[in-house]
Amino acid sequence: MISSSPDTPTLAPVHPQTTPLTPALVWLMAIACGLVVANIYYNQPLLADIGRTFQLSDSRASLVATLTQVGYTLGLFFVVPLGDKLERKRLILLLLLCSAGAMAAAALAPSFALLIAASLLIGIFSAVPQLLVPMAAHLASDADRGRVVGKIMSGLLIGILLSRTLSGYLGAHGSWRLVFGLGSGAMVVLALIMALKLPKDQPDFGGTYGSLMKSLGTLTRTLPTLRKSALTGAFLFASFSVFWTTLVFFLEGSPYFYKSDVAGFFGLIGALGALAAPLAGKSADTRGPAYAINIGILMALAAYLVLGFGGYHLAGLVVGVIVLDIGVQATHISNQSRIFSLVPEARSRLNTIYMTAYFIGGSLGSLAGGTAWAHYQWPGVCAVGLLFVSMAYLFNRFYGNAPQAEQANS
Repeated sequence: MISSSPDTPTLAPVHPQTTPLTPALVWLMAIACGLVVANIYYNQPLLADIGRTFQLSDSRASLVATLTQVGYTLGLFFVVPLGDKLERKRLILLLLLCSAGAMAAAALAPSFALLIAASLLIGIFSAVPQLLVPMAAHLASDADRGRVVGKIMSGLLIGILLSRTLSGYLGAHGSWRLVFGLGSGAMVVLALIMALKLPKDQPDFGGTYGSLMKSLGTLTRTLPTLRKSALTGAFLFASFSVFWTTLVFFLEGSPYFYKSDVAGFFGLIGALGALAAPLAGKSADTRGPAYAINIGILMALAAYLVLGFGGYHLAGLVVGVIVLDIGVQATHISNQSRIFSLVPEARSRLNTIYMTAYFIGGSLGSLAGGTAWAHYQWPGVCAVGLLFVSMAYLFNRFYGNAPQAEQANS
């Protein structure tokens, strides 16, 4: 818990939770997370096709991925905190409908400028999973929280990775505009289902939006474990984005000469990383999150060594993808399990701080990856990815220690 201060609004008493977290509800949340987060990643296997449509260089086309992640970061910072103040179901439904509109705008965009504007909005309105994850953590018991978060996140991670498979296939056999159009329709259908099935969940925060946002600074300043988790996650996700933003360019050239459907198929291979999510959550419940975080970072380091030396061979590339995804996702789940134990009544804001840093890292990784590819091709990409993983290791290993009271909760 954090102490009361002028920056920390008084919270109303936390009422007993009456909505049961049934297995069916967990599955619904997981599927919803996967469908919404897919909107952010559909573009990655399509970047080369988008570049050809608007006659752009590879590095300029990669701005679609970068601006989408920038928008997601803005949504995390300005929208997700409202999950501690507004009724969550109503907020989620509003975001789903806005996301449908932004996806439709991208599908119809007549110019690259309008496409990247729509991409920014897609990112902002795709914050739904980061409202559902703390909602699930709130509904779950203390003993099951890591396991539940892991299951919800497995749906999100499968959505991230299979979105590339689907969009790559549709891009190769249809068009990139078709992908965005179908994504828009999926958001409308999901909004209808969630309106019927998702329970209402009214938070207890009684302050203003200004005081809500101001408390983000207090939480960041007073919780060292939160800062460590945020920085570790940011650098590790940067390494993840470096790889996935540039993979389609690598596969289209020597020695592979593949089309976007094969690039998307690598998302299916990477989906094996989603298997680590429930295991990491279970490990966080039993052995503590630090164990899984350390293992995950070491796996990401090993993955980039494999990709750097063996990426020109298909077997090496496949192994690198699997190991990288498992390492990144195991670390991410364990980081979230750790921060959700710190201040239960502020879980949406804790998630805001963590995920904002996380996707700032992702945006940085997309930008750095595109630049590295343009100047140094695959060796530069692997070097930059390895640098980001190394930074994650250094912050997790050497960044300050939490106070004893906080360590007990984390």
